[in-house]
Amino acid sequence: MIISLGRSKIRSTVVALAVATVLSVTGAATVVAAEAATLPATGAATVVTAQASALAAPGIEDEGADCVVPALPDAGSLPTNAMLPDPFKKLNGTRISTTSEWRCRREEIKKLAEKFVYGEKPPKPATVTGTVSNTNITVNVNHNGRSSSFSAGVQLPSGTGPFPAVVVLGGFGADTAAIRAAGAAVINYDPYAVGREGTPRNNKQGAFYSIYGATSSTGLLMAWSWGVSRIIDVIEQSNGTILRADATGVTGCSRFGKGAFVIGAFDQRIALTMPIESGSAGAPIFRGIPGEGAQSLSSAYGEQPWLGDAFSTFTGNPNRLPIDTHEIVAMFAPRGLFIMDNPHIANLGPRSAGVAALGGAEVYKALGAAGNITYWSDIQDGNHCANRAEWRTPLQQNIQKFLVKTGSAAGSIRIAAKAQGNLAQWRDWQTPTLGSSSDTIPPSTPGTPAASTVTATGATLTWAASTDQGGSGLAGYNVYREQGTTDPQLGQPTTNSIILTGLTANTQYQVYVQARDTAGNLSGNSQPVTFTTTTGGGGDTSPPTAPAGLAASATTSTGTTLSWTASTDDTGVAGYDVLRAPGASGGTFTQVATSATTSFGDTGLTPSTVYRYQVRARDAAGNVSPVSNTAEVTTQPGTSTGTCTAVPTVQTQWSTGYVIQPLTITNTGTSAITGWTVTFTLPAGHTMTGSWNGTATVSGQTVTIRNATHNGSLAPGAATAGVGFQVSRPNGNTSLPSGYTCA
Repeated sequence: MIISLGRSKIRSTVVALAVATVLSVTGAATVVAAEAATLPATGAATVVTAQASALAAPGIEDEGADCVVPALPDAGSLPTNAMLPDPFKKLNGTRISTTSEWRCRREEIKKLAEKFVYGEKPPKPATVTGTVSNTNITVNVNHNGRSSSFSAGVQLPSGTGPFPAVVVLGGFGADTAAIRAAGAAVINYDPYAVGREGTPRNNKQGAFYSIYGATSSTGLLMAWSWGVSRIIDVIEQSNGTILRADATGVTGCSRFGKGAFVIGAFDQRIALTMPIESGSAGAPIFRGIPGEGAQSLSSAYGEQPWLGDAFSTFTGNPNRLPIDTHEIVAMFAPRGLFIMDNPHIANLGPRSAGVAALGGAEVYKALGAAGNITYWSDIQDGNHCANRAEWRTPLQQNIQKFLVKTGSAAGSIRIAAKAQGNLAQWRDWQTPTLGSSSDTIPPSTPGTPAASTVTATGATLTWAASTDQGGSGLAGYNVYREQGTTDPQLGQPTTNSIILTGLTANTQYQVYVQARDTAGNLSGNSQPVTFTTTTGGGGDTSPPTAPAGLAASATTSTGTTLSWTASTDDTGVAGYDVLRAPGASGGTFTQVATSATTSFGDTGLTPSTVYRYQVRARDAAGNVSPVSNTAEVTTQPGTSTGTCTAVPTVQTQWSTGYVIQPLTITNTGTSAITGWTVTFTLPAGHTMTGSWNGTATVSGQTVTIRNATHNGSLAPGAATAGVGFQVSRPNGNTSLPSGYTCA
């Protein structure tokens, strides 16, 4: 039902910030200025705690979309500045003085980051549809005559839903058991389906680039961010009985930590972001990387098209950048942020990451939300992307606070003594004391919306405009659909009308409007309008023909590629459902993905396992065709001999190289082993360029990797999955290492 302005699920960051500035500190942990967190040369790790704030994520992807942003500078006119830019300084040269100004200052940072670092993140496409089940989320996107589809797996925790959820990138490095134990579901997101690694910058591939073009200047990290935003769109449109639309988190490690960092920064619906060991192009300040010995900016830019094309001019001189990653950290404020870092691997830039966290924490502090950020590099295990006991409690506390919303633990800054960063060396600005806006009077309530031009997928709404009552000026409107316990926001227009798209055919909608002013004050809710979309397809009841010629190719130990002949339909095929069943017989076919084209790449399969596939077509009216023929595949095995096995997994590959991670070593004997040696052969012309969590030697094309001191002892049946290596290869040579043996 529609309730008063005070309803908790319709939130404004600015209003929450104004409240936060007057919170009592009675019983709160000691607040220590982030500058004071600088470590002495020796001693224990820094520990800074702060008051927990009750702030939460708003229900819109970009809350500052209505802000007027001045013209951005051109790259050629940027001055050189070795210090970190002032996050409180607006593009017009003045500094913000109230908490309400942060909303539009954040938008300026966002635009600068898009132009010079990551590439543009387009707004929500014209049509986003999909499904949410207990095991899967499907996403279908249509925009400007182009379409793409992808899917993500779902693992629910115990208990009764709807559940909050954490999007896990790539299934690598995240403590999914701890996430589910804390009460959150896990959404297994394959970012390569949206932005594929191993592609040149002028021919990027994946669902994002199918919509916006292979030559888009937007980098993979921002493309991955766009993909998660579309998943949240689908969750918002679902019936809300499985996953909660107002409680989404994101995490990932290494390259997926870079992705998590960007994903959370650029969608304000994400209440908690937890990047792990993100390295260069992730959390570390760009200005600090050259002096720390981390992966160079030119290497990070060239290894994969993670960053936007425009960043190329800054790889040799990051001091010309008008922003740095401490301001990306600030973009999260006041939402939850838990950065996990590894001080034992200098290549990850942990000192620079610590400085970014300290710099961004100054914005959290100024907004009264210092308890919402945690940075933690005080760990003992140096294994890259390991699940660590030190992180488990704060991880679950953050999930309970920001997603489950039953906790109140304060954030902390714990910087390891061996990788300390000194913010004072990097800034020439001070943190202001921000006041609250003098305008505390909300706008008048908008008139009841009227619906017109109602179709199967859209409608136009208009209403009597609100008036500003407090003098700060009317900023625009929030449009919500009344739907269960969480009302999804359908748009945020600046005028008193909106064209809704992407609606579901033959469905009743109840929509209301709320006005906001530039100080962040919100009006009361308008009376709702109720309308029903028309039946899609104009009464079409004829299903498409069944797809034909389903076949599998390029099958590896963990994936396969499916292709088929297109179906036909009297009104046009809208897409295809991909069904999968385990084994050569028996088992139930269940939908695992959708595709807008006549092909699909299935990943995350188990080696040496039989799978069967079928495909069916759908038209715009929802009619479903008969299934196609059945295609059967058997995934390839990983070879091994001796008392242990070595099974490689290709984490990523591109035209001139690839990464094997993990190389899983398993003790297959009946007694414990105290060491292992893996041997394999590189294809001709391939060269090892790096390895981790093992000692590698190369003789010709034969590579031998011996255990490190921390991972040589394995009990019977135990395994270590932290070993990995990177190889360069001639352009176009797609061969991979072979002949893995373990002893």
